[in-house]
Amino acid sequence: MHRILVINPGSTSTKIAVYEDDNLVFDEIIRYKPEELAAFETVMGQYRKRIEDIFEVLARRGCQVSDLTAVIGRGGVLKPVESGVYEVNAKMISDLIGTDKIPHACDLGAPMAKEIADIINVPAFIADPPVVDEFSPVARLSGLPEIPRTVIFHALNHKAVARRAAKALRTRYEDANFIVCHVGSGATIGAHQRGRVVDVNNALNGEGPFTPERTGGLPLLGFIEVCYSHNLSMDEIKKKMVGQGGLMAYLGTNSAVEVERRIAEGDEYAAFVYEAMAYQIAKEIGAMATVLEGDVDAIILTGGVCYSDMLVEWIKTRVRFIAPVLVYPGEDEMLALAEACLRVLRHEEEVKVYS
Repeated sequence: MHRILVINPGSTSTKIAVYEDDNLVFDEIIRYKPEELAAFETVMGQYRKRIEDIFEVLARRGCQVSDLTAVIGRGGVLKPVESGVYEVNAKMISDLIGTDKIPHACDLGAPMAKEIADIINVPAFIADPPVVDEFSPVARLSGLPEIPRTVIFHALNHKAVARRAAKALRTRYEDANFIVCHVGSGATIGAHQRGRVVDVNNALNGEGPFTPERTGGLPLLGFIEVCYSHNLSMDEIKKKMVGQGGLMAYLGTNSAVEVERRIAEGDEYAAFVYEAMAYQIAKEIGAMATVLEGDVDAIILTGGVCYSDMLVEWIKTRVRFIAPVLVYPGEDEMLALAEACLRVLRHEEEVKVYS
């Protein structure tokens, strides 16, 4: 039997779980308020607090680190890689802490997994990081040669729910065409063509719809004027795009639960903004239908925000003419990570080396 610790840091939480083989022993979500994280200048600055919180949960749950067989973390924003399981190494951690990219909390997954694994000298892994690149060549052009489109998306959950949908439809993922829409703090909408994600918006660089805390695509000249007129630094621009945009910018909160509470109390502006987010998500789904030339077996809605019946119904109303809509709220990421780790430990899949 293998005992596996899974670590999944997100923008506003760290999810952890312990599995014995593929059986869940326990899981817990460590949640953070925006003001807590605002105290840190960078995402990497949150590292020590987040990992200490993990140790606190493990101790409270009576989980001995010495009992672990392996640790697997959510993959971060690395250079483009093939789909698969990678052992965490020094090169990977060096690339994750680099300053020449837009940071994301998922960058913390690999170094946290490595620190805990090193305590007892067991392996640390990541699987299907957000930079899994299966783009078709035509999807890489942006409109300027010096700015090619790059791939950063919720690859792990996209792949997991797409395989789940294929099973439900009694087909193989490799034989189906899906549009997968993951909505959490950010949103990525991808065209899955016969087992490959041939196009998907990059939710960290300003593509796609606005979301609870990201701007999505903006009128470019207007954004340039804001940056110059407010004399914003590069770090301030990045924070405005990722962390201070979307619902946070319009309504002062990144919580869909809070927005729906306001709507229930009669806040018409909150309802207007929330429906506008659904409108933009639906529009991006429509765009991905053209990538697949209208040959779509199903549209899959997933991610934490898809627990919202209100938002899901707004999206369904606009896209159900394209294909049947399947809803898998939340993420299959924790189990998907545990299963990926288990495949390597059982020698069913060869671990890859990041270089």
